[in-house]
Amino acid sequence: MELNAMMASQLRSLQSTVQMSVMNKALSMNANVVTDLLQGMDNQSVQAVAHPHKGQTVDLKA
Repeated sequence: MELNAMMASQLRSLQSTVQMSVMNKALSMNANVVTDLLQGMDNQSVQAVAHPHKGQTVDLKA
């Protein structure tokens, strides 16, 4: 096998490895951000809001 062909093969392998590493790092960062957002939502006090229509009128059959 020629030296150029071997170097090209190794370069493709290295590029693939680096690309996977960058993608894994980005995914990890996004997962951390989502986790922080969800924890922030859990920590917020959520007040029950009345339904806009429920309970305003009552239908009674006599």
